[in-house]
Amino acid sequence: MLWLSEVLLQSPEAESFEDLKDVITQRAAAGERFFRMDIKPPFSDTPPDWEDRLEAVFTAVR
Repeated sequence: MLWLSEVLLQSPEAESFEDLKDVITQRAAAGERFFRMDIKPPFSDTPPDWEDRLEAVFTAVR
């Protein structure tokens, strides 16, 4: 299971919400099957509908 908090800790190169979306896409493509959003991304460009956007990026790879 992929947890957003773990992704953020393991990806210090992600400096924006757009970077985070790229990391989530990579992890989904690598075979992660489940994704949990346990914290809000700390980026200034995080949109109000961030959960929907990250879920869409994660499921689009399938």
